[in-house]
Amino acid sequence: MKETIKSMQGLAEPFLAFLRWEASSGVILLACAILALIVANSPLSESYEHLLHYPIAIGAGEYVLEMGLLHWINDGLMAVFFFVIGLEIKREFLYGELRTYSAMLLPVGAALGGMLVPAIFYAAINYGQSTFGGWGIPMATDIAFALGIMTIAARQAPLGLVVFLTALAIVDDLGAIVVIALFYNTDLTVSALFLGLAAVAAAFVLGRFRVRFLPAYIALGLVAWLAFLQAGIHPTIAGVLLGLSIPAAADPEASLLHKLEHALEPWSAYAIMPIFALANAGVAISLATLDMTSPIFLGILAGLCLGKPIGIFGAVFVLCKVFRLQLPGNATKSQLAATGMLGGIGFTMSIFIASLAFTDSAMLDLAKISILSASILSGLFGTAFFKLQACFGGAGEKNKKIAKGC
Repeated sequence: MKETIKSMQGLAEPFLAFLRWEASSGVILLACAILALIVANSPLSESYEHLLHYPIAIGAGEYVLEMGLLHWINDGLMAVFFFVIGLEIKREFLYGELRTYSAMLLPVGAALGGMLVPAIFYAAINYGQSTFGGWGIPMATDIAFALGIMTIAARQAPLGLVVFLTALAIVDDLGAIVVIALFYNTDLTVSALFLGLAAVAAAFVLGRFRVRFLPAYIALGLVAWLAFLQAGIHPTIAGVLLGLSIPAAADPEASLLHKLEHALEPWSAYAIMPIFALANAGVAISLATLDMTSPIFLGILAGLCLGKPIGIFGAVFVLCKVFRLQLPGNATKSQLAATGMLGGIGFTMSIFIASLAFTDSAMLDLAKISILSASILSGLFGTAFFKLQACFGGAGEKNKKIAKGC
């Protein structure tokens, strides 16, 4: 019995640590985004732009890869971020909240609704225009920001609802990765693509035989990254595929996946994501960039602020009716609606997709401003809705006690 309890605690610890890291990193992420905006609109803006485009070469002799700092961050450093996402996805499907059909039904359904409806909103507003390619931007939920706001501003939210949002965001990340792989890549170089796929396949073979020799995975990952870069597929895809190949085990002490996730998650949450924010959130705000009548602005705003909550709430409501399921964590409908609003916070992955969707700098800057605006509004709406339903919702003894203080 003690061994069973110990095993369960071991399996739960990575998830609990993930919650702590992501929730607290949301504050740092916000601070870095604000700092980037301040620098980009200050006398330091020219130096900021120069630094982002400063060329950095890695290699020796004939084998040299040179890219600007911004590309190294978005193509290189973010590959590690995507690797961690791959680890998280595999853990959740094997041992976490998505391991059974019944457990995964609501978060997977909510994630699909929360991706499709925003994409439809954006596509409808931008149909037939040069901006149509940004339809994937409002599909993503930023897990760090969303969990950070929920754990700080919505302390009365049931734990089951927090777990639901986490699982939803993980599936959302998987969906965003699929969208990037299928729709946001340039012309393919077939030979390089096959080399990259061969390296990924070799990593999966090692994982299948539970090989725990980390340098072998690193070497195959580097080959896949370079091959995908040359093939025209975004190299961060190599990161998530490599993460999915890492062997896992029920015993955390014997699992390379658990060890790597535990080691890399703090770096991803507290270093990689803030660096990405510093490099990508800096937009010089002017009347030209802040065009609120632009289909880009309206599409992203409608997708994140309206499409996300409608898609998430609607999918869960339908699934609960059809399969006679309880709302996550026995939450109220108001709490579920507020959670859907927090799902409209789409910072990291949305900006990443925007950088792939728009090559025009003016369009990209407007997309970034739109994402920041929509994410701030979604966070404010979600927080306000949680506070209002706690005061006036009257759902259970806990909420009644909270209401006394309102």
